[in-house]
Amino acid sequence: MGEVVVNCNSNNIIIVDSSGDNRTNSFHTSKKSFDSSRVHSFDIEESLTIEGISLSSSTAAGALHWPGRELNTQDAWLPVTESRHGSIYSAVFHLLSSGFGFQALLLPVALATLGWVWGIICLSIAFLWQFYTIWLLVNLHESDSGVRYSRFLHLSITAFGEKLGKLVTIFPVMYLSGGTCAMLIITGGGTLQLFFKNLCGDGHGPTCRAQLLSGVEWFLVFTCMAILLAQLPNLNSVTMVSLLGAVMAIVYYTIIWALPISRDRPKDISYHPLHASKSGMEKFGAVLNAIGIIVLSFRGHNVILEIQATLPSRPKYPSHKTMWTGVKISYILIAMSFFPLAIGGFWAYGNKIPANGGMLKALSQFHGQDISKFVMGLIYVLVVIYCLCSFQIYSMIVFDNLEFRYTSMKKQRCPRWLRTVFRLCFGGLVFFVSVAFPFLGSLAPLIGGLTMPLTYVYPCFMWISIKKLRPNGPMWLVNMALGCLGVILCVLLVVAAIWNLADKGLNANFFRP
Repeated sequence: MGEVVVNCNSNNIIIVDSSGDNRTNSFHTSKKSFDSSRVHSFDIEESLTIEGISLSSSTAAGALHWPGRELNTQDAWLPVTESRHGSIYSAVFHLLSSGFGFQALLLPVALATLGWVWGIICLSIAFLWQFYTIWLLVNLHESDSGVRYSRFLHLSITAFGEKLGKLVTIFPVMYLSGGTCAMLIITGGGTLQLFFKNLCGDGHGPTCRAQLLSGVEWFLVFTCMAILLAQLPNLNSVTMVSLLGAVMAIVYYTIIWALPISRDRPKDISYHPLHASKSGMEKFGAVLNAIGIIVLSFRGHNVILEIQATLPSRPKYPSHKTMWTGVKISYILIAMSFFPLAIGGFWAYGNKIPANGGMLKALSQFHGQDISKFVMGLIYVLVVIYCLCSFQIYSMIVFDNLEFRYTSMKKQRCPRWLRTVFRLCFGGLVFFVSVAFPFLGSLAPLIGGLTMPLTYVYPCFMWISIKKLRPNGPMWLVNMALGCLGVILCVLLVVAAIWNLADKGLNANFFRP
């Protein structure tokens, strides 16, 4: 949704219409109709009407001075943009809490397939590519005319038009928010079960009664904790939760790669690329699956604009400066976690790294007897806490969309009780999905290939469309090349995922987590 920027340093309202033209009007123009897509009438003494929403003079005055500098009352009602008091620190916490995916635990598997040289080269290229597309999104968030695009879908509609923008964006955005929440329930609930099994030890003691819980019940326990925490009102209010999640993720990843390199390596391991021993289609599929693991390890692009929307924007210091500083800090920390995990994990296990489960399974398989129950329990606790914290970031995108529909129809703020109902209903829905499809992780390569354009492709084409780049210019060529390469890669990854499912099959344990 575009927003109107208000110049609070003078007695003027700068109105940005749908064509991008600016018009300036006095605060004291009585009942003057502005030919604008955002503001229709304004009288500071009486009321302010925005998109059919009538406001009192006191509310209008508040709208003029809230930190985002926008005169867009509906955004002031929604969870993502309700509070714009964010900072570099809150941006870093949110980025870290949303940027660590469990797909990264399979990075040593990718290196085992590709080998040292090509594995590290592919990992470096993927990191730089997605880092560049984040830079594009950060700079597209706020247009030259001052319009802020606080949601990926709205930016996509601006770049590609309403029909095409919705067509190519709605599925990736909804899966990468709602689908990620379902995956976090599957991971968090399963890890809770492992934690209590580890706690019980030999099977005696009062804590072992918890083992009587089924997989479905553990999913329910995790969902209840997640939805209880999800009652926080807006994205900015979960900053401390994101801080906790960021710390848990960094500590967890550090333990996962530091433990194996401090232990003896398994005997007879080899660092020879696994694809070299295969031929034909098997080799092609193995290489593509390894590349897929690498490119899908980076996530969070679907929440970049929403995180930036929590930051204030001022004429002398626009939001993209604060956001980009936060991005650089957070992705340095992510790189310091991903690269040691990939390199250290491959060094420790070589070609014996389990293809299913990656580092976590290798740790229990090769060093289960060497690692104390306390350390294993600590790992499980870190995973559960991180899942709970990350759930809050991705679920907030869904809550924002639900409340957007309500406020668009009712032209008023969503009541507190209805917010609670929305969040309870969403919790019930993702719980049902996680129970019905506990094998969702097995479909990650296929669905990830379908949603990958949101990370590697769309930002490049958005930049070309919105910035009106001169054809065959340097930036046009770079973005067009990356966008087209990303489309080709997406198609190949989907084909490889389908081939792999057809070859190895799928354990579709519906309703049996």
